[in-house]
Amino acid sequence: FNSELNLEIVDGKLKLDLHKPFVDDIILISERGLPMKRVPGLIDVWFDSGAMPYAQWHFPFENTEAFKASFPADFIAEGVDQTRGWFFTLHVIAVMLFDSVAYKNVMANGLVLDKYGNKMSKRLGNVVEPFELMAQFGADATRWYLISNSQPWDNLKFDSNGIDEVRRKLFGTLYNTYAFFALYANIDSFIYKEADVPIGDRQEIDRWVISLLNSLVREVEENLEQYEPTKAARAIEVFVDERLSNWYVRLCRRRFWKGEYEEDKIAAYQTLYICLETLTALMAPIAPFFSEWLFKNLNSVTGRKKERSIHLTTYPKYDVTLVDPVLEQRMQWAQEISSMVLSLRKKVNIKVRQPLSRMMIPYSSEHFRDQVLKVRDLILAEVNVKELDFVTDTSGMVQKKVRPNFKLLGARLGKRMKAVNEQLLNLDQEQIQQLEFDGLLTLIIDDETITIKDTEVEIISEDIPGWQVTNEGELTVALDVSISETLQDEGNARELVNKIQKMRKEIDLNVVDRINVSIEKHDLINSSVINFKSYICAEILADQLELVDSLKDAMVIDVNDFPVKVIISPKNLL
Repeated sequence: FNSELNLEIVDGKLKLDLHKPFVDDIILISERGLPMKRVPGLIDVWFDSGAMPYAQWHFPFENTEAFKASFPADFIAEGVDQTRGWFFTLHVIAVMLFDSVAYKNVMANGLVLDKYGNKMSKRLGNVVEPFELMAQFGADATRWYLISNSQPWDNLKFDSNGIDEVRRKLFGTLYNTYAFFALYANIDSFIYKEADVPIGDRQEIDRWVISLLNSLVREVEENLEQYEPTKAARAIEVFVDERLSNWYVRLCRRRFWKGEYEEDKIAAYQTLYICLETLTALMAPIAPFFSEWLFKNLNSVTGRKKERSIHLTTYPKYDVTLVDPVLEQRMQWAQEISSMVLSLRKKVNIKVRQPLSRMMIPYSSEHFRDQVLKVRDLILAEVNVKELDFVTDTSGMVQKKVRPNFKLLGARLGKRMKAVNEQLLNLDQEQIQQLEFDGLLTLIIDDETITIKDTEVEIISEDIPGWQVTNEGELTVALDVSISETLQDEGNARELVNKIQKMRKEIDLNVVDRINVSIEKHDLINSSVINFKSYICAEILADQLELVDSLKDAMVIDVNDFPVKVIISPKNLL
């Protein structure tokens, strides 16, 4: 120290003012006895952070190859306030030293606001405690919500109800799908020991979901490579909910719990297993804990992967040979048509378990008709309708009208719009059909030829007596909603099966347990039981089904709004 400094010790501590100019009077002595003084010039301390890429490797003194392999960085993520701080100084030093950028991409994180868009603060009382959220919903569901709700660079209006929705719709759906698979895989002792059933030998719905799975692999990887985690997460959500659970598993349920353990059932198990296994890897970057749990549950039984953790496996690879765009489009039409029919059922309050006789689909393209024909049986099974007919001349059953798009046509036609509107409203069914087939229609207005495109109008289908009609885009579906006595009997039989299945669950029967069933006679149910006895027995695993005059101590179930007395007796208790 400078000998002229007046040093004092107060309360056992050296009293020293380290501010300028006093700090410049202090001289420290190094281990070699050399004087050390404060450097007069001081650079912005953010430049210390800007030296991070080199300091972390102790470059240039060592780790030269490791540094070169990691520089410049792929991306940097921080708040937008770092634009003049870390983001800036990293580049400045990199340019000065190497004439290079320090990183290739920037993700400037947005703010987490409350659900009303206000900044969180203790004063407003809208601060969310993250550890409480994770204790309630789990870290994976919380992380998935944050990433899937909005892009990381956008401000997020945080609502814990959104986390609960993610937990139910994504993780709950995927958990239930796995539980379904595990239940029947354990019954059939499926451990993936058989050779893979060739893709070409599998059912079309297997090939479809495998095709979509590979399309998903490509979509997720491309989005992650482009720093679009939100799009990647949403693509996974759609596949799990709309494709895997609500379509593939639902339509294939009977393949898992009916029939012998032969090639078709094995193909179904293998297909669903591959979907679950691939999803664990796709989800792992965002949901590491759930993915690890699901991976270990699957791999501990099959041993297909040598790695002990999903996070040690390689990321799924896109296989173009397994992708069939035509099949994907065909199945997309099947889903859309089925959804339209189900909406018509809901409109007139007819349950899906109630069979209907007929539906019709107008078509203007042979390709469309051929593709839908290939999935006709699937559609009919999904919507519980007996027949599907294709029609070109819809004049006798589907009444259509044309409504002009005034915004598009008005700008083009000006004063002629009124006359064109009158002609469009009075088009006959043949002219409307021509517009659908050709994509355009020619009108004559005051000796002037005017061409109307199908994109400039809306074609509306109207209900006809005994039918319900709906259209979405280019698709139109007509449904015969009349119910004959035979159809009513079958509907009652299906409803009876549903209620007895619930009774089985209530008394904790296993899915393979056989039962005997007694039903008290009732005028509204007798014919259903008699005419559909074989179907009912097969569905509820009944060895005996009888109608009796009266039952005591029976359970009363509701079958399409009338009470029915039923007793079921597990055979292993007889």
